[in-house]
Amino acid sequence: MKNFIIILTYSYDMFPFKKTTMRIIISALICNLFLIRILAQPVPAGDENIPHLVTFGPQAGTSWGDDDFSQTFFFLIPKKFTEPVYIRVFDPDIGGLVDEIDGTWDTKMIYSVYGGKECYSHKDAQETQPQGKYKSGNLLATKTFGNQPNYDNGWYTFGPFNPSEGEFVSKYDGYVFKVICDGIAGDDGNLYRYFLSTRPDENRPVEGANAFAYEYTFRMHDDPKEVSHIYPFVDDRTITVKVTNFDWDDDGIIRIVSVARHGQMTKVSGEDVWAEDEFKIFEEEKNTSLDIQFIKRKNPPVRNNNVVVNVRNQYGELLPFYVIPIGGVPKPRPEIAVKKTPAK
Repeated sequence: MKNFIIILTYSYDMFPFKKTTMRIIISALICNLFLIRILAQPVPAGDENIPHLVTFGPQAGTSWGDDDFSQTFFFLIPKKFTEPVYIRVFDPDIGGLVDEIDGTWDTKMIYSVYGGKECYSHKDAQETQPQGKYKSGNLLATKTFGNQPNYDNGWYTFGPFNPSEGEFVSKYDGYVFKVICDGIAGDDGNLYRYFLSTRPDENRPVEGANAFAYEYTFRMHDDPKEVSHIYPFVDDRTITVKVTNFDWDDDGIIRIVSVARHGQMTKVSGEDVWAEDEFKIFEEEKNTSLDIQFIKRKNPPVRNNNVVVNVRNQYGELLPFYVIPIGGVPKPRPEIAVKKTPAK
């Protein structure tokens, strides 16, 4: 990017444009590059402003911020996309610069990629606990990691996968893959990220793809100025939602913004406990995303805060959190005041 901008600066004298025209061209090109970047498919995504996903080893205390030592994500690929895809993991090992130690590095994680029949549609796969047949579908790839410095702060790639190896889901008109990260030994925290890519050795987005989860376990920023977001999608069947969070450590406030509300506070949890709050969904919020905002307190500061969040509707069904929010990031719509015309 730096070299690109330097070339454009020199272009004032190289091309027969007025400087004002050249500035417009430069601005447009930079905006296009920015759009390419934000349309990429990292998990967590840029709009979420979440540093890392978190999964602990099964010997860890839940007070570290992970209630079940397992996390499931789904990757959605549109039917029209037929090229091979790769699922890349950033910092898959447990040790070194990124992860959270408890004593000594003794933790192991297993990452597993599933496709085929019921990898998504089995009811156990769409629940919050690693129970029953949550590993439904065909196992396509798996690898176990421990404290391996060669993978520290770097990428490991699963694939290639033909998109048709996923489960075809008609409501998405596309194929879904499932990735599970399970802690299988130790008590340290694994901090990691994913990227759905068209290349094995670099992050290139899959056009029209998305990723989602039904429960999010993630690391907060230490900087209280940084606000994290997750975006549950509310369908037209939803009348009420129950927002549940675990081990928030009373680290500030959690509020909900939508097209119909400017910021509704929800109950927050302390250390190693759950909190839940229920509220009604307005008609204009149906078929849109909510913006759940995690706003840290400034004093006293809370560092290395990990939190678990899920949202259910009135039927007890979990709402999916899409990393690219459906309908875009919700913004409150301005209220329109109707005034009567004075009689003459």
